[in-house]
Amino acid sequence: MLRGIDVSSHQSSSYDTDGLSFVFVKATEGGSYVNPKLSAQTERAREAGLVVGFYHFLWPGDLTAQAEYFVSETPGRRGDILAVDWETTGEGTRASDAEKDAFLRKVKELRPEHRVILYCNRDFWLNVDTTSYAGDGLWIADYVTAGEPRIEAAWRFHQYTDDPVDTDLADFPDRAALAEWAGGA
Repeated sequence: MLRGIDVSSHQSSSYDTDGLSFVFVKATEGGSYVNPKLSAQTERAREAGLVVGFYHFLWPGDLTAQAEYFVSETPGRRGDILAVDWETTGEGTRASDAEKDAFLRKVKELRPEHRVILYCNRDFWLNVDTTSYAGDGLWIADYVTAGEPRIEAAWRFHQYTDDPVDTDLADFPDRAALAEWAGGA
């Protein structure tokens, strides 16, 4: 298993990369927000030689516009992973299961050379999702023992704590295998 973190504007652009193999950086949210630290946080990961992923916080509404916005604001380097963050919004709403699926498919259509994955928590996966569609892979949040999320589905990434930062494991034997998977879409 490989260690990684995910960062947003709430974290420093000079985060610690020691012992990490990958970093997911929040890129966009809805149809108008771009992480002001996107470039600096991405550069930090690339300088450390890490596999880089980007995520979009999904809101209900025009999924095509959100997908187009996400890919327009996200670097397009081969081997980068693209993810949708599907959870409850600050307004207490959420994109539907069908909207989540449509967003994943539209991003894959716009960036067919990239892996496109779903991030959600265990409750969404077990109780909101009805299709089990996760694009090219599932990134599950379940704050339990690292690498042991309480789901039956296959997963690629497991976010197992948010203390002191969102910390993840990737189900790959080494960084080369992760990089090969990420670049092989």
